[in-house]
Amino acid sequence: MPDQPFAVSSLFQLSIGHSSLGSFTSCDGLGCAMDVEERTEGGMNGRVWHLPTRIRYSNVVLGRPLTQETTLVWAWLQLQIHEPVRMPGQLVVLGPDRKPIVRWLLDGVLPVRWSGPSFDTEQSLPARETLEIAHEGFVPIPV
Repeated sequence: MPDQPFAVSSLFQLSIGHSSLGSFTSCDGLGCAMDVEERTEGGMNGRVWHLPTRIRYSNVVLGRPLTQETTLVWAWLQLQIHEPVRMPGQLVVLGPDRKPIVRWLLDGVLPVRWSGPSFDTEQSLPARETLEIAHEGFVPIPV
């Protein structure tokens, strides 16, 4: 049986539409939850039916130290400010050897929030940026 790479990642590459937004060092929030409606049946006091209603996708939050790739994010944000358009996206998890481990197609991506770095000369931490995006669903695709 060949060794399968496991998800010890070092980078997350994000592209939306035809725009590559570069690599990020952290990714949080890729997930979904099913809304469930409870129904009780008359005469069946010992049972509550759980009926699925809709699925909700959580926002994805990506972060990285401030680099020149920040301009890629800012250029995409400027386009979205003038004319918000939902576009497909792709999130790729890269392993320590920079080879793809997992790839997801994101449907209908829109920016939610971008926060730039806080500069503090009393701390020796790198300046970081954070990008939060909303989407309408995701599908894993083979690497």
